Amino acid sequence: MQTHLIFVHALSPIHAGTGQSVDVIDLPIAREKATNLPYIPGSSVKGVIRDVFNAEPDQKDRIFGSEQQAGDAIFADQRLLLLPIRSLYGTFAWVTSPYVLSRFVREAQTSKLRPPEIKHSELALISQNSVLSYQQKVYLEDLDLEAGPDADAWAGWLASQLFPDKPDWQTILKERLCIVPDEIFNFLVTTATEITARIRLEDDTKVVRKGGLWYEEALPAETILAGIVAINDQKGNNNAAEVGDALDQVAKQKLIQFGGNATVGRGLCQLTVVRGDH
Repeated sequence: MQTHLIFVHALSPIHAGTGQSVDVIDLPIAREKATNLPYIPGSSVKGVIRDVFNAEPDQKDRIFGSEQQAGDAIFADQRLLLLPIRSLYGTFAWVTSPYVLSRFVREAQTSKLRPPEIKHSELALISQNSVLSYQQKVYLEDLDLEAGPDADAWAGWLASQLFPDKPDWQTILKERLCIVPDEIFNFLVTTATEITARIRLEDDTKVVRKGGLWYEEALPAETILAGIVAINDQKGNNNAAEVGDALDQVAKQKLIQFGGNATVGRGLCQLTVVRGDH
């Protein structure tokens, strides 16, 4: 089965929520049950891309499906790849972990990509020209971690895939990539998301309406997620190229909005598509 790879780069916080909570956060983001890692559901990704895609109805139905037929494109969840974390040096780090990279590699290889080897370490792995370290330590939120300059291969490869036509952003990613142990990443994923208090006021008195205070969780700006689009080729139409062309057209849009709270600027993103039909 042919696949294409999509990267989602958040330009503003993304609230892809579950609609319910058993914790102090009234509106949490969607998280995987087993790993607790945030994600954007594939159904949301499909709906947004279908809406933005400019084509005749027949072509839309062929690619995305309709009530009468299944579409050619199968959208997987967009899963967390790089989480921006506040850093004492370098402003912020793009943080990931061996487990997150391992399952990304599993999906990327279906698109005939060949990511670098994953190295497991108790150190915070950074590149040789990183701006994150001071005296061989990396300071993320309230954590200070021993640094190891061994992430150049991943920094260079991800930079070229995520920002193929943006050399300035390639440099930024190379300087800020940080690979931490899985346990550290799990802690950061739990504690370093964005929590916002939202208030609804009475029109006349301008005081808080009863029940009008709630807390929302969001993935912070600069978060990067990745996921595949598989091609349903059971009909033998060799339609991977058509789906790839559709994704390329959508990726050329300046901004695409994912998740809720669109009118207050949440969920503004840019897409990068890596086609698997090369």
